[in-house]
Amino acid sequence: MKAILLVAVVVLIQGSYATLLIKGPTEPVLEGEMIKLECLYSDSDLNISQVHFEVFSKYMQGWRPVWERSYCYSFVQIQRTSDSVVLSIPHAGSYNDGPYRCVSYADNVTEPDNSTQPLNVKVHYMGELSLIREGYNRYLGIPQNLKVRLGDDVVVKCSASSSEEPSYYWYKEGSDWIMPSSSLTLRKVSAMEDGQYTCMAKHPSVESLNKKRTISITVLPEDASWYESTNGRLMLMTSAAAAALIIFILSVSMYVYRRAKQTRTTKGPIDDRSQKKPIYKASAESLPSTCGDKQPLV
Repeated sequence: MKAILLVAVVVLIQGSYATLLIKGPTEPVLEGEMIKLECLYSDSDLNISQVHFEVFSKYMQGWRPVWERSYCYSFVQIQRTSDSVVLSIPHAGSYNDGPYRCVSYADNVTEPDNSTQPLNVKVHYMGELSLIREGYNRYLGIPQNLKVRLGDDVVVKCSASSSEEPSYYWYKEGSDWIMPSSSLTLRKVSAMEDGQYTCMAKHPSVESLNKKRTISITVLPEDASWYESTNGRLMLMTSAAAAALIIFILSVSMYVYRRAKQTRTTKGPIDDRSQKKPIYKASAESLPSTCGDKQPLV
C-alpha cells in the first residue's frame, strides 16, 4: 500500500512539474547560427500569454527577462501563438551563451510549476588571433614584417578569445619545424631563423573552428643601422612624438606668457584727457539741445 502511494505521489509531482516545457537545441551552437527556443504547456489549459523567457546573467548573478530587440548585432525576436512562445536569435554570439528558462507570471501558478528546468545554450566561438611581442604594450600590436638585429631575442605570444581554451602551435613556412606552444621563442637569432612564421589556434571541441596568422621575421645583417630594426623605428617614432609634444607645450606656454605680459603692460591709470577737452553744444560729444552755442561748457 505504501509503495502504491509513493508511486502515485511521484506521478502526481512529475505530472504537475511537466506542465510548462521549454524546447531548444540539445547540442552546442556555432557562432552565427540560429538559436530557436520554444515555451509551451503540455496537457494544460493555462494561459500561455503570461509565459515569458528568462536568461541567467552571470554578471548580475540572477535571472532577467528576455525582451525583443533589434539593434547593431543583437537581434532577438519573440513570436506568440495560441499555444506557444517562440524565441529566435538569427545570429548567435558569445553574449547569447547561458541558461534559459520559461516562467509564468500568472497569479494562479506557483513554484515550482511556474518555471521550467533551465536549458543551457552553449555557443562555440573563436575570435581573431592577437600577436604581442614580449616586453611591449599590447595596444602597439606587432607589424606584419618584424625586423630584428642579429643576436636579438624574439618572443611573440599568440592568443584568441574562445568559448574553450584553444590549442596553439607555431610552424615555419617551408620547414617541418613545429612548436606546440602559444609563444614563439627564438633566442639569439641568426640568419637561419629568417622566414615566415604562422600561429595556428584550434578549438578543442569544434574542428571547423580554427584561426591562423602569419608574420615575417627578417634578421638584419650585423652592420645594419640601429634604426632599421623594428625596435629602432619604434624608438625613433616615440622620440619624435615626445619631441613634438614638448614643442607644443612650450609653444602654448610662451603664447600664454606673452598674452599675460601684454595685458599687464596695457593696463594703467585712466586717461581723463577727454574730460579736459572743451565740449560745444553743436559738437558730436554734446547732449541734445534746442539752441546752438559755440562757447565751451568747461
